[in-house]
Amino acid sequence: MIHFECDYTEGCHSSILKKLIETNEEQTCGYGLDGHCEHARALICDLCEAPDADVHFLVGGTQTNTTVIASILRPHQGVLCAGTGHINVHETGAIEATGHKVLPLPSQNGKITASQIQAAYDEHWNDSDHEHIVQPGMVYVSQSTENGTIYSKAELTCLHETCQRCGLPLFLDGARLGYAMESPENDLHMSDLANLCDVFYIGGTKVGALFGEAVVITNPDLKQDFRYLLKQHGGMLAKGRLLGIQFETLLEGGSDSLYFQISKHAVDLALQLKASLLEKGYKLYYDSFTNQQYPILSNEVMERLSKEFSFSTWCKVDEGHTAVRFCTSWATRPEAVEKLLDTL
Repeated sequence: MIHFECDYTEGCHSSILKKLIETNEEQTCGYGLDGHCEHARALICDLCEAPDADVHFLVGGTQTNTTVIASILRPHQGVLCAGTGHINVHETGAIEATGHKVLPLPSQNGKITASQIQAAYDEHWNDSDHEHIVQPGMVYVSQSTENGTIYSKAELTCLHETCQRCGLPLFLDGARLGYAMESPENDLHMSDLANLCDVFYIGGTKVGALFGEAVVITNPDLKQDFRYLLKQHGGMLAKGRLLGIQFETLLEGGSDSLYFQISKHAVDLALQLKASLLEKGYKLYYDSFTNQQYPILSNEVMERLSKEFSFSTWCKVDEGHTAVRFCTSWATRPEAVEKLLDTL
């Protein structure tokens, strides 16, 4: 069975495994205060051209989203996001479990717009009963989105300006950030994220790490006591160096680092898959330029493929056809894509 259902079916890049073995018997202090974490923080600040940013390491995406969102919102506030956003559809009510409501907005290809944010904000404050309604307290977006699409610099700039005007912190989920950054459609730099977002994270779990996400906080108002929230939400790893080692290995070399090299590998294979699917006459449910591709397959083709390949069922298009998702990753072998295309 060849797996295309997600981008974290493998362990980690061999360079990380090698570094973990080499440093295994080092004695370091815990809770992310070791030299490896400090080095990784410095690499991230340099990469983002944000010397004053605070950087914190967590284990996984859901843990990161719940911790960051809980650290920003007051008890009566909720978070605006796309209806297709990860916190709304794939985190088992984790945000609600912390006492905060997710406020979903209709999305276009997984994205929301600045005008939607403004409208939601105005609708709340223009309601004479607004004190009886959950107050929008922040905005959540993903790069790339659940649908494999990405925000342009112009779109993110508009979101930023609207959020600033409304006093809503902007949080960007970067679980698949490497794949978004290496998309041929991308026109954002890491420094743009630091300038346009109050907080964002660099995903490791889906981009070559064994586990781990690096939260970057650029808004000074959101920095205070974050480590308290980190501990309270079970995110303060005792052996924090395991996270620092992974990110220093991935990000040594800045924009030419391993992180971006292996992200490009995944995107290149996904776009090869996309081009061949279109050439063979398959229609795509989303026009994605990242590592997630969404062809529409007939029931017969799905049944045939499922004997040799594992992939995600996305949504039913009609009685005879379903949109599915194929994910490539940092570790996908070119011959696996070739075999999939041969079978198709």
